[in-house]
Amino acid sequence: MKVLAAMSGGVDSAVAAARAVEAGHEVVGVHLALSRMPGTLRTGSRGCCTIEDSNDAWRACEKLGIPYYVWDFSERFKEDVVDDFISEYAAGRTPNPCMRCNERIKFAALLEKALALGFDAVCTGHYARVVQDDAGNYELHRANDWAKDQSYVLGVLTHQQLRHSMFPLADAASKAEVRAEAEQRGLSVAKKPDSHDICFISDGDTRGWLAEKIEMKEGDILDETGQKVGSHEGANAFTVGQRRGLKLGRPAADGKPRFVLEIRPKERTVVVGPERLLAIDEIRGIKVSWAGEPITEVGTGEEFSCYAQVRAHGEPVPARAWMEREEGAEASAPADQLMVRLEEPLGGVAPGQTIVLYQGSRVLGQATIDGARSLERAV
Repeated sequence: MKVLAAMSGGVDSAVAAARAVEAGHEVVGVHLALSRMPGTLRTGSRGCCTIEDSNDAWRACEKLGIPYYVWDFSERFKEDVVDDFISEYAAGRTPNPCMRCNERIKFAALLEKALALGFDAVCTGHYARVVQDDAGNYELHRANDWAKDQSYVLGVLTHQQLRHSMFPLADAASKAEVRAEAEQRGLSVAKKPDSHDICFISDGDTRGWLAEKIEMKEGDILDETGQKVGSHEGANAFTVGQRRGLKLGRPAADGKPRFVLEIRPKERTVVVGPERLLAIDEIRGIKVSWAGEPITEVGTGEEFSCYAQVRAHGEPVPARAWMEREEGAEASAPADQLMVRLEEPLGGVAPGQTIVLYQGSRVLGQATIDGARSLERAV
């Protein structure tokens, strides 16, 4: 096969490309330039897609003896990831930029261009598995090493995208094994630290970065009963579950810390309360997509058992889920909302986050959280 290897500059993508070469595929490496302003990119190892990463990707391709290119996706990245991040925070939601990047850049824009150029698949260093069922349908599954599993951030992939996706690290026993293999292959990134944080916020100060992009307006901080307990300089700078930096003027009656329960940008208010009220029992999701062919219950509207995960490295919890129509929609309209009732409450769930559903190791699909409800608060 003719394979386009997405080279991030890290050890995972380098070893994934090496395995694709070793498997006999015709491999071409490409690094995505996501910013036209080098000064905004990190020069250390805190993020990804930095100038250093581009150089590391080039060195890996040179070692593997494969062609190397840099593709400018900066405009698409700004529109689909950065601007989306800003607008979501402005609306009081907590977005996942890595999820949007995988969905709209690495497995939409990149794959679309790769197929147009005659490539058969895009290869990445993600820890996940693509398998075919008995009918030949493609499914997304967790990687063997659940500690490094990245299927959550790939839950946005469609059946068509899975057909053209290659994850050579799916069966890796551990990250240590991958690093050892990189060293054995003579790849200079063998000991390079893993990337983390948001790549387009160069200093890691998300609140300060947002303050320059969103008009912050002062407002009140209320407790769960509606009583004013403080003030803020901008509701958009808060996230559900946040504990630090609240600067409350009135302590809780029991003396225990309070957490952000809800953000209401239109009212310019932030609601805080005890940690127990962060426990969410029911989630409503929009922008639903299915990783592969959807299971039968999706079409019939019946409930189905699954496991729900709301963070990349969060614990999946047992749940019941079903599809339903938006309130007020015509009876003939297709069900477009995902409802999930958790059998074990989850803490700190915020609108804008992504919920991914699993059955066993298989990823069923995902949705953007539009509402999260605590039964105790409802009472």
